[in-house]
Amino acid sequence: MTEPLPLLYAHHLARDRRRSAHTVRAYEATAVRLVAFLQAHLGEAVTPETLGRVSAADLRAYLAHRRGDGLVNASAARELSAVRGFLKWAGAEAPRLKGPRVKKGVPRPIAPHEAVALAELVSEEASEPWIAARDWAVLLLLYGAGLRIGEAVGLTGAVLPLGATMSVTGKRDKTRIVPLLPQVRAAIEAYAAITPWGTARDAPLFRGAKGGPLPAGAIRKSVRSARAALGLSERTTPHALRHSFATHLLGRGADLRALQELLGHASLSSTQIYTAVDAAHLLDVYRNAHPRA
Repeated sequence: MTEPLPLLYAHHLARDRRRSAHTVRAYEATAVRLVAFLQAHLGEAVTPETLGRVSAADLRAYLAHRRGDGLVNASAARELSAVRGFLKWAGAEAPRLKGPRVKKGVPRPIAPHEAVALAELVSEEASEPWIAARDWAVLLLLYGAGLRIGEAVGLTGAVLPLGATMSVTGKRDKTRIVPLLPQVRAAIEAYAAITPWGTARDAPLFRGAKGGPLPAGAIRKSVRSARAALGLSERTTPHALRHSFATHLLGRGADLRALQELLGHASLSSTQIYTAVDAAHLLDVYRNAHPRA
């Protein structure tokens, strides 16, 4: 008996794409839901040929069905992304369909384990070991040291050898001293040891695949791909890792003035947004713990 399409898809994700068990479960669950819906919606067994005939109207009907389960915009957008991946695997061309609009608001932090999972997946997807080490180091700089993406990719070999702190030049050429966690320092040193382009003091520390300066857009693109695979919100951007750094420090009792210095904000008002972020995060935790709240 032939295995169901969702199960074959799960095998592909685990074996060929080497996705995490969490990602495989999430994507398989979406495929199971889609196949069950299409069988009822179209009144026929779902085969790869059936998936090839799926229209934009069919997908809109599926999303409307999922809305009935209480799906909000962010979750619906993730569901649509997972559906597209399943259709692509089946050899079908996903119909052009604009995803749900995800409201932008106060930046929400991601949990520490999510930040690590994101960095791990980005590095796992890299085409070469040195690129994997590069991406891991860059993302740890954002989450573990609170750097802006532009600040991280703008570092030169002059920061080596590393110590307990690092001098970072931010907006308006303002320089600040950033403490380096041992894990962040180890990640940078591991990359520096294997990069094929060297670490000359006056050259970019982080290089692109062809040896030029690493574009921030390359990291953003990798994060977009990884967050979809992990089922994370569209708000999970490289800058969100910096937000998470700040929010988690604030939650541990960091002083706003000290946080302002660490982030390189010109004014305290820019840092005060994290008091709202932290309150929003606590409210989320409360609501999740108390469904009737």
